[in-house]
Amino acid sequence: MQNVNSWRSVAAATGRADRAAAEAGVRRAYRTAGLAEPDRIIWAASPRAAVETVEKLADAGRSVREEVRTRPWAEERRRMYDELGPAGWSALWSATGAQLWETTGALAERIRTGVVADLAPRPEDGSAVRLVLLDAVLGQHDAAWLAAFDGRGDRLTGLAEVARNAGWWWPYERAAVISERPDVLHRDEAGRLDHGEGPALAYGDGFALHAWRGMPVPAAFLAELSSLTPERIRAEENAELRRVMLEYYGYDRYLTESGAEPVHRDETGILWRISLAGDEDVVMVEVVNSTPEPDGTYRTYWLRVPPATRTAKDGVAWTFGLDGAAYAPVRQT
Repeated sequence: MQNVNSWRSVAAATGRADRAAAEAGVRRAYRTAGLAEPDRIIWAASPRAAVETVEKLADAGRSVREEVRTRPWAEERRRMYDELGPAGWSALWSATGAQLWETTGALAERIRTGVVADLAPRPEDGSAVRLVLLDAVLGQHDAAWLAAFDGRGDRLTGLAEVARNAGWWWPYERAAVISERPDVLHRDEAGRLDHGEGPALAYGDGFALHAWRGMPVPAAFLAELSSLTPERIRAEENAELRRVMLEYYGYDRYLTESGAEPVHRDETGILWRISLAGDEDVVMVEVVNSTPEPDGTYRTYWLRVPPATRTAKDGVAWTFGLDGAAYAPVRQT
């Protein structure tokens, strides 16, 4: 677990790279691959800036990503698979890389998408940028698979040194381009990019991604969240952005301030429904905790339930994985 936590920290690291250590890792990765060290190592402030630098490189030679990253990884994986067997390899991966793979892979894909959007605003211009991105070694965002091989040989040591100390990098015959790590990274408990008061991911040169609970949103959209009103929420035509507004504003607050009327009430609570143009209804059950707080008050909870819910009891039952007819609590807590 300590190994996994260490690599989880690598994947989420922010702040200025250790350039000397990263450059030593690059040179070692070249030597391990049987290549001459690059004549030049060029630093860029972000993956976006690195792509622009690569596009302007002269006399750098061909990409050597295959030799530096792809082939060593494949051969080490085969070696470990043969040594441990199918069950052993599966157990190793489950205990290491699998725990980081989903969130780190999703973050890398968001960065790729952001770079393409910034450098190729017209869809027809995106292919050239994507080709440059295919040459990248992901540095810190290769943490998932590097975790699986940590301490099991030194063939990938150069790649690991770069990952621990820098961001993405591009290896060519006579030059390498390395990106700094982000300055800012905000994620929710599920590991998704998430920040309501600025960029969820930001680099020193201004390249940034804005997101709310994993969903990409425009920067200007976040700026107006603090001044939302029910009228503004209803006026939003984009259904996904409207859901973000509702989550930020609070469904209970929206219900209260928009003058919504309950559609059903029974001994379990009150069922509310919000009709939204171009989107499914938002249906909530208002329930009161039967156990008093230390100050003697009773706390109210709002539970979002499926749009097809017709009674408060059905909604509460759904939160327990039951249907209304089967829900009959002996004692409430």
